[in-house]
Amino acid sequence: MRSLPLPVTLAARLVPVVVLACAGWAYSSGPLAAGHPAAKAHASASAAPKTYAEPPAPCTAVTKATIAKLVPGAKSAGKELSVTHRDVRRGCAWSALKGYDYRWLDVSYEIEDTEAAAKKAYAADGTGEAAAGVGDQARMTVKLTTKDKQQTREAVVTVRAANALVTVTFNGSDFESKGAPTEKEAREGALLAAQDAVATLTGSGSSGSSGSSGSDSAGANSKSPEATGSPGPS
Repeated sequence: MRSLPLPVTLAARLVPVVVLACAGWAYSSGPLAAGHPAAKAHASASAAPKTYAEPPAPCTAVTKATIAKLVPGAKSAGKELSVTHRDVRRGCAWSALKGYDYRWLDVSYEIEDTEAAAKKAYAADGTGEAAAGVGDQARMTVKLTTKDKQQTREAVVTVRAANALVTVTFNGSDFESKGAPTEKEAREGALLAAQDAVATLTGSGSSGSSGSSGSDSAGANSKSPEATGSPGPS
């Protein structure tokens, strides 16, 4: 076999030395050195604690008084929604048919790794009008739908509080009149539940509040009241 020219041989042998030397500089004097500002900034960002490490127990998100007001006849215990990754996402629902009036309420929490990630997730679905007085950012949508001549009105409040997202859905139908709750009732109800849910998150350190409790008298894996024979938003 023909031997390589000397300069090429030396170059091949020196490459690892140069790499190690550069690495040594980076860790001893360069940007990865313990005292270097860039290293400090990186360590600070990596070690930054989450404001909320996990969601609170969702069926304690809303007070008993709020449940009794928004969903008359519902059990205060609630029914937790079936989700994956309970360490970052949890939800609970309450529903009841009292007389001819059906009401549904659900609350869900989602925890992001950082506040920046939560802001991005919140902005990803930016529809709705601003809702004041709850969380760091909040918005609300209200819609009226009709199916088989039956109206349903639904209000949804989405809130960002630090690195957490809170979503509240409140809807209802009045079967005797074929109508629905008024827009005012839907707005005020959803906002009231959102204020409870955010208070539970911020006031309990993600462990729930002792003065709150949840409920549900219908299946909670879907928001549709059709599980109880009642129409929901389409």
